[in-house]
Amino acid sequence: MSRLLIVVDRAKDWAPYYPSEDVLTFDQYLQYSSSSTGRVRVINLCQSAKYLSKGYYCSLLAEARGHHVVPSVMTLNDLSRKGLFSLELEELDPSVLNWLDAAGSEIESASEEKEATPEVRIRTYFGQAEHLDLKPVARALFESFPCPILEIVFKRRKKWQIASMRPAAPADLSEQEQDLFATALDRFSTMVWRKPRTRRRYRFDLAMLVNPEEEMPPSDEAALKRFEKAGRKLGINVERITRRDYMRLPEYDGLFIRETTAIDHHTYRFARKAEAEGMVVIDDPVSILRCTNKVFLADLLRNNKVPTPKTLILSRDQKDAVEHVVSTLGFPVVIKIPDGAFSRGVTKARDEKELRAGLRELFRQSALVLAQEYLYTDYDWRIGVLGGRAIYACKYMMVKGHWQIYQHGESKVESGDFETLPTYEVPRAVIQAALNATRLIGNGLYGVDIKQSGNRVAIIEVNDNPSVDSGVEDKFLGGELYTLIMQEFLSRMEAKRRG
Repeated sequence: MSRLLIVVDRAKDWAPYYPSEDVLTFDQYLQYSSSSTGRVRVINLCQSAKYLSKGYYCSLLAEARGHHVVPSVMTLNDLSRKGLFSLELEELDPSVLNWLDAAGSEIESASEEKEATPEVRIRTYFGQAEHLDLKPVARALFESFPCPILEIVFKRRKKWQIASMRPAAPADLSEQEQDLFATALDRFSTMVWRKPRTRRRYRFDLAMLVNPEEEMPPSDEAALKRFEKAGRKLGINVERITRRDYMRLPEYDGLFIRETTAIDHHTYRFARKAEAEGMVVIDDPVSILRCTNKVFLADLLRNNKVPTPKTLILSRDQKDAVEHVVSTLGFPVVIKIPDGAFSRGVTKARDEKELRAGLRELFRQSALVLAQEYLYTDYDWRIGVLGGRAIYACKYMMVKGHWQIYQHGESKVESGDFETLPTYEVPRAVIQAALNATRLIGNGLYGVDIKQSGNRVAIIEVNDNPSVDSGVEDKFLGGELYTLIMQEFLSRMEAKRRG
């Protein structure tokens, strides 16, 4: 598991806060030698961050030792170069400008002499700000310049601009600011407040990325709890995180994404960052890239002779698109945008009129659209594959009176029934097709949707981040399904630690 260290100039700098063996002075960190083979995370709170100061050397030593440090040497260097952090505040949020206008006016009215260029000075703590209206700019700056405490000066010339930024330290803070800092640190890294005895129970720390507001998440609350329970039994501390915890990723040994993924989305950025940090990550960015775009997937499967329905890739500028579909696939035909999920962006056209209308609508969303022959079946197979082996199998039935397993209404989404089976009861050709398809993607966790009509087996799509819901995918294996997935994380994290 990872170890968190907080480095300060002097022990008294930490006096206002809860004592912890994880807090070291700079001189103690200078002599620090880790007996653990796990990851070490350092929060550098030294007072001076100037070149060749203690703060600078703290970050430099941390990087030389392979520790993950905030702020990094690159961040300290960037903060010394004004041109790098100028940004247009208007692009972030109108509330930022409104707050700055009000704060600037208050400062001007309190001053005996009106300043030519009003300025507002604030401090942010791990991307958090005291004033709610400043949270967008605080978070954006922290993501670009990860620094525990930032002092930011805004100046209004023709418009509000950032005039300067510099790192600050706990010794600089007032009593009120100390409370804000402590709260932000607690959010950023709850690790520091854990009692050592509790922390040592776990060999590894696994972040599980979730979105509590998501309407159709990959795992429901009961399933998330079963992942946590299975992890604990194996010595893995599974902790839920959200998109707000982006900068906390290096605290963990692995990342498990349990939120619907997309390329232009924070889930992909989380996967990229986790991989760059050397963490075990499911789903990895390559899998997300390959699975979320159906154009890529269709070409990949076709070129590797994996059986699929007859598929055409249509371009928005293709003049004969409708004629090509009619002559090659006939009716009914299924058309879909490349990055739809849960049956969104998928339409069935029964004649040429519906086809033209459907393509017109989908081409507004994407330059390319897929057209696919319609294969009627009462259900779709979903084969769960992890690390190159099938771990669960479900039949997803079509919604009654509908041709898909999901039907999106104005106020709710309906889904069909299901049947969960042991993988050994699934036709061999179905399992083999799933394994052949996922082998082209990677060795993560996938859900392969397959249609079977007589002896014909056809891959519909390969999903990264597949559903694992309590009472559905785990209906046959129960808790063992969660243990299988956590065991895969354990094996990979152990392999990482060995080198």
